[in-house]
Amino acid sequence: MSINELRSITTFVRTAELGSLSRAAQAQQISPQAASKALGQLEQFLGVRLFHRTTRSMSLTEEGQRFLEAVHPALDGLQYALLAARQTREDLAGPLRIVGPRTVLQSIIGPVLNEFCRLYPEVQPNVQLDDRIGNWVEDRIDVGFRLGNTPQEGLVARRLFPMQLIICAAPDYLRRHGVPQSLYELSSHRCSAFCRPDNGRAVPWRVKVGDGTQDQLINPAFSTNDETLELHAVLAGEIIGQLAAPTAAPWIRSGRLVPLLLQHMADHYNLYLYYGSRSAQPARVRRFIDLAVERLTDNADFVLGHDELIGAAAKAEAVGNDK
Repeated sequence: MSINELRSITTFVRTAELGSLSRAAQAQQISPQAASKALGQLEQFLGVRLFHRTTRSMSLTEEGQRFLEAVHPALDGLQYALLAARQTREDLAGPLRIVGPRTVLQSIIGPVLNEFCRLYPEVQPNVQLDDRIGNWVEDRIDVGFRLGNTPQEGLVARRLFPMQLIICAAPDYLRRHGVPQSLYELSSHRCSAFCRPDNGRAVPWRVKVGDGTQDQLINPAFSTNDETLELHAVLAGEIIGQLAAPTAAPWIRSGRLVPLLLQHMADHYNLYLYYGSRSAQPARVRRFIDLAVERLTDNADFVLGHDELIGAAAKAEAVGNDK
C-alpha cells in the first residue's frame, strides 16, 4: 500500500465518521481540495461510488458502507502499529547492538560504554568485537566502528581520529639489541606480527615511505591475533612491535616504550563511527552516537602529537648511546 492509498482510505473513513469532507480534511490537517482529490482517487481506483453527495450532506452508498465495515478494523490496526513504532523510536529502553574490530577498540570504546551505561541504565548494549567486516543488515547493527577508509556505501560515516601505527620497543630491548636506523635493519631484529583472524597469516607492517605507504614484510619472531598479548611481549623487552597509538600512547608517555623510525610512521588510516540513517533511529542509538562523537573525535588520549613523538624518540638515541 502506498502513502497515497493510505491517505485516500483515511480520508474516506474520517469523512464517514464525521459526516463532512471539510471536517475530515481539518482532522487530517490537509486542505479540502486535497481531501476531495484523495476521495475521488479512491473511488476511481475501486470503480464504485462511496458517498451520496448533496450540497448540504454526504451519506454512504451501499458499496461505501460495505467498504467501511471491511477497512475500518485494518486501518485502526495499521494506525496503532505506526504509533507504536514512533513510540519505540523515542523510547530509550531496549537493546543497542554495537560492532567493531577486536584490534584496538576495547581501550577506545570501553570508557564511552561505561559512561553511557551510567547515564542510560535502561539500555542493554550488545557489543561484538570481530576483525572481520560483517553484513550490516544481517547482523542487525545499530552502530559500528571501523578502521581504515570510509565504510561501505549506504552508511553514514563519522571520522573520529587518525590511527597512527607506531613501531616501538621497550628500552630494555634496545639496550640488548640496539636501535634500528632503517627499515632494512629490521630484518636483523626480533619483530612481532599480528595474525589475520580469517586465515592466521601474519599481517605485514604498514609503513610510510615518501608521500605514500607500503607493506613492510617481516620475519616474525612472535605472532598473535591478540593485541594485548603482543603489547605485553613488547613491554617485556622481547620484541619490536608495530602498535596502534591508542594502545601504545600511554606507555610511550610513561617512558615504558620508545617510538622508532618516526619517518615511517603510517597515519593514513582513520577510525570511523558509522550507522544506517541520520534520522530514523531509536533515541538510545542517537544518544550513543552523540556521546561517542563528543568523547572520541580527535581525542588527544589516542593521538600522539609531533613534539611528543620527537621527544620520546630521542630516548632511543640515549638508550643506544648507553649500550
